[in-house]
Amino acid sequence: MPKKELNLKRVPMPHQDPKVRARNFDEVAVGYSKADAVAEADRCLQCKKPTCKEGCPVNVQIPEFIKALREGDMEASAQALKEKNSLPAVCGRVCPQEQQCEKSCVLARQGAPVAIGRLERYVADWALKHKTEQAGVPAAGPSGRKVAVVGAGPAGLTCAADLAKAGHSVTLFEALHTAGGVLKYGIPEFRLPKSIVQSEVDYVTSLGVELVLDNVVGRTETVDDLLAEGFDAVFLAPGAGAPMFLNIPGENLNNVYSANEFLTRINLMKAYRFPDMDTPIRAGKRVAVFGGGNVAMDAARCALRLGAQEVFIIYRRSEDEMPARAEERENAKEEGVIFKLLTNPLRFIGDDKSNVRAVQCYEMELGEPDSSGRRRPIAKPDTEFEMEIDTAIIALGTRPNPVIPGTTPGLELKGEGLIATDLATGRTSKKGVWCGGDMATGSATVISAMGAGKRAAADIDAFLRAL
Repeated sequence: MPKKELNLKRVPMPHQDPKVRARNFDEVAVGYSKADAVAEADRCLQCKKPTCKEGCPVNVQIPEFIKALREGDMEASAQALKEKNSLPAVCGRVCPQEQQCEKSCVLARQGAPVAIGRLERYVADWALKHKTEQAGVPAAGPSGRKVAVVGAGPAGLTCAADLAKAGHSVTLFEALHTAGGVLKYGIPEFRLPKSIVQSEVDYVTSLGVELVLDNVVGRTETVDDLLAEGFDAVFLAPGAGAPMFLNIPGENLNNVYSANEFLTRINLMKAYRFPDMDTPIRAGKRVAVFGGGNVAMDAARCALRLGAQEVFIIYRRSEDEMPARAEERENAKEEGVIFKLLTNPLRFIGDDKSNVRAVQCYEMELGEPDSSGRRRPIAKPDTEFEMEIDTAIIALGTRPNPVIPGTTPGLELKGEGLIATDLATGRTSKKGVWCGGDMATGSATVISAMGAGKRAAADIDAFLRAL
């Protein structure tokens, strides 16, 4: 058989026009057509040693699902995809594939890697449309063991699904009135539609997982209460929802938001459906967003869609040091977000009604790399200036809420209120209790949280079978 010729150019993803999408909350990336998907799948070399799989935190059967797609067997493709991943329609949209599976694709050495994430989205959407939610579910008999999973975000949903597939009885406790965690309250509709998240949640509950909403573990009941009630194991995945702030003068002025509050009001309170849903949130006309991660991009792009005339990203390093995905940065620029780099805020300035009216900033320059590997920003003397704004959004990251650690004796902590966790297994210092996701690592990606959920599920399963 002749050797397959390398195709180093990927099939582009269709998008809404930037000028149009900047004023609506419809999904930015339209998705592949069948012809697009087959053409992109045909680029896969089906390597004997698929390095792409090594780059996936949840070990998706990448060559297998792509091969089945290419051959037109969509049912088999969905089966292969869901064998390891319970949330593929989510991952196909928000997973940073360029730093993981696609980075490890052999085609990346000479050109564009296979668009694994785009193909994952295509197959997952096909599966949702054709009601193949049971794809990839092994027939495991009941084990007689009970597990409590705390937090219905990506780590909790993944762990619950894997444990249910293994035959265990799983109850999933969620503090909010809807499941999904950051997938629902944090990521905007134009990147990840709520209907997609709900479909993935429905798939998890279809496996037999019991979902208990409006239950704040640590308040409604403690971890020790759950263990006393007969649960054989508890997996903690409540995320890290406490916002971090700049700690500069004027931060308590009106119309200074944390990104958490801003995005939650938009997502859970449905400001994106105005005027059908009239959510109390100030859009502002001249908005400054402080930070350089994906959350900062999300907040800035939401502000545009809510009617802001000018939106600025203020970031103290250069764009090369920004943690946000390149795709999200480019989308933000195309939509009109203005990047003010090497800039740091000094104080907020209010008007006579205590509303923010300006921010005083100063310029920065880059020095030697710090512990993060990024060049350290250094203040440039005598460079202070004022920017007129009417809304500020702080997007600096999050810390864990202390409610669970504060009510769980025997649970060791580490810096910034994180639960000390064996990252390979999810085990904590407390017998019968595991942890994963942002409460174990600090703010990270959706797929890394899912990987933590899978690892913990495997270790919990082994623990339960040894009882």
